[in-house]
Amino acid sequence: MIIATLIAAGKLDRDRIHQVATMLEDARLRLRGWNWLDEGDAADIEIEGGDVSAIRRLLEGKLPGTDVVAQAADGREKKLLVADMDSTMIGQECIDELADYAGMKEEIAAVTDAAMRGEIEFTEALHQRVAALNGLGMGCIERCRTDRIRANPGARTLVQTMRARGAGTLLVTGGFHDFADPMAAELGFNEVRANWLESIHGHLTGRVTGEIVDAGAKRQALVDLRSQLGLPREAVLAVGDGANDAPTIEEAGLGIAYRGKPKLREVADAVIDHNDLTALLWAQGIPRREWANG
Repeated sequence: MIIATLIAAGKLDRDRIHQVATMLEDARLRLRGWNWLDEGDAADIEIEGGDVSAIRRLLEGKLPGTDVVAQAADGREKKLLVADMDSTMIGQECIDELADYAGMKEEIAAVTDAAMRGEIEFTEALHQRVAALNGLGMGCIERCRTDRIRANPGARTLVQTMRARGAGTLLVTGGFHDFADPMAAELGFNEVRANWLESIHGHLTGRVTGEIVDAGAKRQALVDLRSQLGLPREAVLAVGDGANDAPTIEEAGLGIAYRGKPKLREVADAVIDHNDLTALLWAQGIPRREWANG
């Protein structure tokens, strides 16, 4: 059986659900019925047989203000969450905000955007951007983190709920431990993978140290933790926004593009454009009464 979850927090009504049901029936799909996950917020439509990819294509972009996640009913609740940080778990790109302290936010942000769109190779873009931070005092990192970096709505509730239900949680980012470690602690992630900024005498050198966490390293972190936990591919939920998240999203049982760039949307199993990160709980069939306090 396939489940199509309709998510429009505070705006979902029966007319919209019946509209989707009609679209599915017109495509000669057999429905078992529908039920609320949370009335007015999210609902499941149960479909007998059919092809998940075809259902996704049928519904994608057809419902203004509504996100749709179609997937197999079996194994719907995931046992491992792998999440990107910048513009996914948080609302900012940390390196862009940090570059503002060096008076170069506009230039660096343009490179970041190009990298996230897949127009520039990630490692090349990373070195280019970090080089612009050469000489910046380490104190700017703490100021930037405190004054500018904020978790996206629903991020803590998502992580805390999945942990409370026994899932592993991994924050994996092409950003930096200086930001990722405190954010992981704030949100409740078990593990973190990130890059290291080099510093000497209290100032950044404009270089990174150690192995670069690029697209391939992100995917490998998922594979390694999945293997460590003894989980099948289908038990993994991954979420990101940029082109460098594509291999991770493709490796997951359910890969989500959160406000994703075009190249990521092309490979994602679902796109979340209209709701916050708690949509990923509804997508797993978890109603609000079972969420952890966010």
